[in-house]
Amino acid sequence: MSLFNNIFGSSDSKDTASKAIVWNDLTDLKQLDTIATESAETPVIIFKHSTRCSVSRMALKNFEREYAIDTDTAKPYFLDLIEHRDVSNEIASRFGVVHQSPQIILIKNGEAVYTTSHSDIDAAHVKGKV
Repeated sequence: MSLFNNIFGSSDSKDTASKAIVWNDLTDLKQLDTIATESAETPVIIFKHSTRCSVSRMALKNFEREYAIDTDTAKPYFLDLIEHRDVSNEIASRFGVVHQSPQIILIKNGEAVYTTSHSDIDAAHVKGKV
């Protein structure tokens, strides 16, 4: 079981946050207004993660390992979509993106300008879009 957890990680959502990325937890619908406003000055990255999915866990670990974006350059938000399905649904509606998991959404000036999911999630590519 230890080898499995080393490869895929634990299903416990508390084990998903990285020490390298200072995630802002996205837990409330009202935060989407804040994100839209913030994104006028600093791009916002939303990582939608399913704590029940090994593919999502692998994408998150890879993204966190490769992430090298300064906090002044972009603000990262982390959404546990199992716990906050309403927020996930509102993101899809408000920003006009198809729901996927795992998923990266880049918001600039209140609009989704880039989205990708699953094995296409690449921190270097996101950095190039910021």
